Amino acid sequence: MLRINNIKLPIDHQDEDIKKEIAKKLNISSKEIQEVRIIKRSIDARKKNDMIYFVYNVDFKVEDEDKLKNNSLVMISPEKEYILPAQGEELLTTRPIIIGSGPSGLFAGLILAEAGFEPIILERGKAVEERKKDVNLFWKKGVLNIESNVQFGEGGAGTFSDGKLNTLIKDKNNRIRKMLEEFVKAGAPEEILYVNKPHIGTDKLEIAVKNIRKKIISLGGSVLFESKVTDIIIKNGKVKGVVVNGNEKIYSDVIILAIGHSARDTFELLFNKGITIKQKPFSIGVRIEHLKELIDKSQYGKFYNHPRLKAADYKLSHRAKNGRAVYTFCMCPGGYVVASASEENMVVTNGMSEFARDNVNSNSAILVSVEPSDYPSNHPLAGVEFQRNFEKKAYAISNFYYAPVQLFGDFLRNKKSVKFKAVKPSYKPGTIFYDINNIYPEYITDALKEGILVMGKKLRGFSSYDSLLTGVETRSSSPVRIERNENYESISTEGLYPIGEGAGYAGGITSSAVDGIRVAESIIKRYKKGW
Repeated sequence: MLRINNIKLPIDHQDEDIKKEIAKKLNISSKEIQEVRIIKRSIDARKKNDMIYFVYNVDFKVEDEDKLKNNSLVMISPEKEYILPAQGEELLTTRPIIIGSGPSGLFAGLILAEAGFEPIILERGKAVEERKKDVNLFWKKGVLNIESNVQFGEGGAGTFSDGKLNTLIKDKNNRIRKMLEEFVKAGAPEEILYVNKPHIGTDKLEIAVKNIRKKIISLGGSVLFESKVTDIIIKNGKVKGVVVNGNEKIYSDVIILAIGHSARDTFELLFNKGITIKQKPFSIGVRIEHLKELIDKSQYGKFYNHPRLKAADYKLSHRAKNGRAVYTFCMCPGGYVVASASEENMVVTNGMSEFARDNVNSNSAILVSVEPSDYPSNHPLAGVEFQRNFEKKAYAISNFYYAPVQLFGDFLRNKKSVKFKAVKPSYKPGTIFYDINNIYPEYITDALKEGILVMGKKLRGFSSYDSLLTGVETRSSSPVRIERNENYESISTEGLYPIGEGAGYAGGITSSAVDGIRVAESIIKRYKKGW
């Protein structure tokens, strides 16, 4: 097929207009175009009070390609097929073990299963159906299951999120395409293959992760839930297996660590086993919540309620006077601020949207960068204690899982709010008014104030008085990095492969999944199945 980019059409265009516009650009008849396939669709809203446009990159077929071979607007469509690597020469006599079923673990498992390696995935939490019941109980009544929650369970933390699949990573090996296609096969909307900022939504992710699990099992793999790894067996610097739930031993010479950024007890286990872990920077802050209509109007102007437009998103950043980066993260259009604790007596927030993105509010994390020099000590796990400190302070306000909230106008004035205005909180099980200035140190609160005010100049209404802040957001990424070499193995333990967000090598569903695929490929290239 041939490819042409930058096909720009008004928002109300009809499907056949794409073919007509291609023909117009190339000075050919639309009857010569036999097939059209959308590769990418983005929105141009720069003139939002005049017209909003869809912009397409399109693959198409014509009977006589030679007629267009010298046309500078046309290129041969690049190959997008993912190629599974061939098995290596070193004999592997044990099934590989994967600890964790988040995006990195799930896709590492899928690739290994497709290559015939029959991986064993161990997940401390529950299958998504049962996990959802535990999460809903926590949101409704504040009853926390520390092994089955927003952080732990099938699909990892991404299952209860907006399901964003956009990423800044480069991908020459079609791993992203592989991930997207597998999600679609598993029940995700087909549009994720071509929209500029694809997302699945938590409701569709529940279906997709379950079906990917079923595929892994159909290919000979195993997925074991409520199977917490409580020890790793290491002999002479090499992994030999794991201990599950304190008693059962499963032996393997290849163990993939896909533990997620909240597996704090596992971080401690790894440190105590002598596995090399280092501090890394991350970010902390709050959730900021607005009426969805306000954000839609700011981004789309008079087209804000057009039926072909979904809830509007945004991405904002600022470098504060104190040198801290301030930026929005995990923006959830038409979404919810959700309780995301994984340890007792701590408050943690995150954002979540369903595929329709049709809740009355939109929200985003607004974060401030922190460095290891901010942590309480030089201990490799000091970043974890840094997070816990703020989560405990937030919990202590109500002695329950209510989140502290404050109108932005009151936050500027160091004043506790007393009533909500236009924006009502979406967080459950409940909220409590509190001055968030008393939770974080000044270098965080000063940067937040400055950043939000500057962002309000870029996005109308963003810094309005009644914009609602909800605390605390502390799990933006892992506070540690489990060091690995060029072959993706732990630098201190042979056969141990730290991957994904928890190990410090990804940030989000797509980059985590790609890291899992990449590491699985490395294992396949090294080993051949020996059982």
